Amino acid sequence: MSELNRVSATLSSDDIAAIMAAAATIKSKLPFLLSLEAGESRELPKLGPRTLSFDERCTTYMEKHPELIPAFIDVAEVNKDRALRTQLADVSRMISMLAQSTEDTLAVVSHEIYNADLAFYQNVRQGAKRGILNAQTIFADLSERFPGRGAIKAAKASLAAAS
Repeated sequence: MSELNRVSATLSSDDIAAIMAAAATIKSKLPFLLSLEAGESRELPKLGPRTLSFDERCTTYMEKHPELIPAFIDVAEVNKDRALRTQLADVSRMISMLAQSTEDTLAVVSHEIYNADLAFYQNVRQGAKRGILNAQTIFADLSERFPGRGAIKAAKASLAAAS
């Protein structure tokens, strides 16, 4: 595929509906998902790669020495959380990869659109300089996207005229 058009695809309304339904199904299968407040995640201790071995050792010791487990810890719930963590980690990786690919594709498509818009804008600008019908009006409207550039050019022209 050309560098100018890395993505050439369409989605039908049926495809969009099916994707949204699939996402709704995924969400319905995970009714316990939480949304943390800003910064709350940073405050939570993490069970990352280095801490996993600590958890594995704790699991072994809890099984061998249940008399050392504090009374307020529900071992069945902890084991349920451990199983859920493993399952959610797999689901999260898959969803994260899909989300990243979606965001990357959106970025490329947006880039392609903006490059086409800029090429059109430059062509209109040249047309306005040459007095082509309607080009000046279109250029005036589109040039609002780039405020200040005309003012800088006008100021430079004034300085050059004054010299």
